[in-house]
Amino acid sequence: MAFVEPVTLRLNGVALVPLGLEHEAGLAAAAADGELWNLRITSVPEPEQTRAYIETALQMREAGNRFAFAVLDEASGRVLGTSSYHDIVPAIQRVEIGYTWYAKSVQRSHVNSSCKLMLMSHAFDTLGCALVGWRTDNFNFASQRAIERLGAHKDGVLRHHALRRDGTVRDTVMYSLRAGEWPEAKAQLLYRLAQHPKPQPATAQ
Repeated sequence: MAFVEPVTLRLNGVALVPLGLEHEAGLAAAAADGELWNLRITSVPEPEQTRAYIETALQMREAGNRFAFAVLDEASGRVLGTSSYHDIVPAIQRVEIGYTWYAKSVQRSHVNSSCKLMLMSHAFDTLGCALVGWRTDNFNFASQRAIERLGAHKDGVLRHHALRRDGTVRDTVMYSLRAGEWPEAKAQLLYRLAQHPKPQPATAQ
């Protein structure tokens, strides 16, 4: 049995469903909303690379080290973006959350906070994780601020760690949150979500 089994998560009109090839057109449209592939500090696929992006995610899921979700608007079924559990290490009950990006039109909305709450809740409360981690480009300051707002601890910087899409090599900033820190982080996330208008009552599956 895989550590992360297929599951659909729902909250605030947002659904996280296992990413599949059926999401190809929707994911390409989400990336086109803001032409996100032009950002050098992200790994958003160019339109013609969307299918390969999904196929890679599915191969990593088969290998057991990544489980990717499509982020959907429940009311319309529109694909808003994607997020994943990755670097999954069942032996020490650790996962990381990453490969996350959203259409420009839903950035700075309730979508990211809702997804983070669902993914963190599932990791800590259902999977029994001892720790959840994040990593980001040293120049992706917006991502660093967003992770820090979750209450995550900055563990350090891995220098000369990974290739960017433009061929340069990035430093990677590492963060983590322990299970004992989750209740306070959850309370803060719920508080932040309360500041956004809710499209509909929260439900979960």
